[in-house]
Amino acid sequence: MKGRKGTKVKNKKVIVLSVLGVFVAFLAAGVFGVVTLCNSWLEDLPDYQNADAYNTAQPTMVYASDGTTLLAEFQLENRDPVALDQISEYVLKGTVATEDERFYTHSGVDYLGVARALVNNLMGGELEGASTITQQFVRNTILSDEMRDISFKRKIREMYISQKLEEQYSKDEILLMYLNTINYGSGAYGIEAAAERYFSKDAKDLTLNEAATLVGIPQSPTYNNPIDYPDNCLKRRNTVLDRMVSNGVITAEEADAVKAEPIELNPSEPSMTGILAYPYFTSYVRNQLTNPEGKYAYSTSELFKGGLKVITTLDIEAQTAAEEAAAEKEEEAGDPFEVAMAVVNPENGYIDALVGGRDYESSQVNMATGEGGAGRQAGSSFKLFTLLAAINEGIDPETLIDAGYKVDLEGGEPVYNNDKADYGTRTIKSAFGVSSNTAFIRLLLSVGVDKVIEMAHAMGITSDLPAVAGLTLGIGSVTPLEMADAYATVANGGVHYDPECIISIEDKNGNGKWDTGNVVERRQPERAEIYANDEGEDTFATKANWEVEFSIDMNTLFAPVTMESLSRTLEEREAQRLRREAEKRAKEPKKKGHSHDNNQNNNRMNNSMNSTGGMFNNFR
Repeated sequence: MKGRKGTKVKNKKVIVLSVLGVFVAFLAAGVFGVVTLCNSWLEDLPDYQNADAYNTAQPTMVYASDGTTLLAEFQLENRDPVALDQISEYVLKGTVATEDERFYTHSGVDYLGVARALVNNLMGGELEGASTITQQFVRNTILSDEMRDISFKRKIREMYISQKLEEQYSKDEILLMYLNTINYGSGAYGIEAAAERYFSKDAKDLTLNEAATLVGIPQSPTYNNPIDYPDNCLKRRNTVLDRMVSNGVITAEEADAVKAEPIELNPSEPSMTGILAYPYFTSYVRNQLTNPEGKYAYSTSELFKGGLKVITTLDIEAQTAAEEAAAEKEEEAGDPFEVAMAVVNPENGYIDALVGGRDYESSQVNMATGEGGAGRQAGSSFKLFTLLAAINEGIDPETLIDAGYKVDLEGGEPVYNNDKADYGTRTIKSAFGVSSNTAFIRLLLSVGVDKVIEMAHAMGITSDLPAVAGLTLGIGSVTPLEMADAYATVANGGVHYDPECIISIEDKNGNGKWDTGNVVERRQPERAEIYANDEGEDTFATKANWEVEFSIDMNTLFAPVTMESLSRTLEEREAQRLRREAEKRAKEPKKKGHSHDNNQNNNRMNNSMNSTGGMFNNFR
C-alpha cells in the first residue's frame, strides 16, 4: 500500500513535470515563432544606414542669372532647416520635457515608457503613446510611407531602426533632425518654418510663451493649431508649461506668469505657388523643369523635394526695361489691350526677359509663351519666312513681282494691300520693304506654302501652321517667344539656338546636374554675295549647300558681324563687274555719246556703292 501510495505520488510529480515541460515547450515555440515573425518583418527595411534616408525634403531654389536674386522656392512643405544654436533653449528643453523626458537616457526605445503607457491605457486612463523622439523622427522620415499603419509590424520596424539610428548619431543630432522635420501645422514643417509661420520671427528668438505654444502643436498639428483652434492650442500650451516645470526646465512662477498671457500671433502667409518674383518667367521655368517630354523631365517630387539650385537666364536689368516698355505700350494702346514680350539673346538663345501679361494674379495665361492659352497672329512680321523660303528656292530678290492693290484668291476673298495701296510692279526686295500683302501672297503661291512652313520651323517656329495662302500675312497662331527666337537667328547671322531659360542646375549636394550647351548645327551656305544692280539697288544672291534642310545663313542678309567682310566682297565684285563691262565696251564699236554713257556708268557705280553702304549702315 505504501509502495502504491508512493508510486501515486511519484506519478503526480511526473504528470506535473510533464505538464510543465509541455508548457515550456509551447512557450519556447511561441517565443521562437514571435522571433521568427519579427525577423520576417525586418527583411525589407529601407537603407537606414544611408544618411540620405533621413534627409528631409528640401526646397528647390530658383535664381536669376546673377545667382543671387531669388525667383522661386518650390517645395511641397514649408521647411527651412536650421542648426541647433539657431533654436531657442525653451524649444529644445520643452520638446524633450513634453515628448520624451527620458530621451537622453534610453537607446531609442523607452521600454519603461511603453510599460507605463500600457498600464495606464488598460486602467482606463487618458490614452497615451510611448513613442520616443527618435521613433517619431524615424516614422516621419524613413518610414513615412508606413506612417498611417498602426500594426505591430510597423511598430517593430520603427523600434528596430530607432535603436540603430542611436548607434549612428548623437542625441543632439537626433533632436535637431526631429525639430527640422516635425509637422507644426498650417503647412509648416520644422521649427524655423513654424516660428516664421505663426510669429514672423526666427526660432532662436522665440519667447517662453511662443516656444511652449509651438512645442504643443505636433501632438495634433490640426487641432492644436493656434490659428484654427486657439482654445485647444492654449490648453495644450499650458500642459507643455506644466511638463517643463515637472522636469525642472522652468519654475512654477515662470509657468504661472506665461499662463496668464494670451497667445499673440503674428502670422506670415506662405506663397502658395512658391513663386516670389517675375511670375510669368518663373512659372515658365517651372513648367520647363517638369515637362515629361522636355530635356529636364524632373518629376514633381524631384523638383519640390530635391533641393535643387537652378540658375536661370533672366537678366534683371533687361527684365525691368521690358516691363517698363510693355507698360508704356499698354498705356498708349489703352484698354482692353495687353502687351506680351520675349527678349532672346541671339548669341546664345538665352531668354533675357519675358513679359507674359499685365497681372499674373488675375490671369496665369502667359501670352509670351502661350502657356494656359494660345499664341497670337504675327501679322506682317511673318513675311520674312516667305522671303527666306523664296531665296532658298533660288528666287532672286531682284525678281519683279506684281504688288498691285488687290490679288484674287481662288475660292476665297480677295486680298488687299494696307489702305488698298497700289505699289505696282517692283522687286521682291522692294515689296518686302513696303510690306505688300498682294506681292507676298503671289510669292508664297509661287514658292509653295509647304516651303514657307518648313522655313518657319527651321528658323525656330514650333507651332502648327495653317497651309493657306494667308499664312504669309501672319494669320497663323504663334507666340512672341517663337518669333523672338526666329528673328534672333537673323541677328546671329544664321546660327540658331533653341530658346533657353536655364543656365545651370545643381543637386542638393552641390553637384552639377545640367549645364546648358544647346548649340545647334551651324547653317552655312556654299556661296553668298551682296551686290548692286544697274539701278543702284541692293541685290542678294546665294548658292546653298545646307547642312540643315531649309535653313539659311543670315550673315549675308542682315548680321552686323559680317558687314566689313561683305563690304570688301562687294567692292571686289563691283570692281570685277566694272572691268567686265569695260572689256565688253572695248570690243564694241565706239558710238556717239560714248562719253555721256561713260559718265552714266560712273554715276551708276557711285549710286550703287552709296545704296549698299546705306544698307550696311542701317543694319549696324
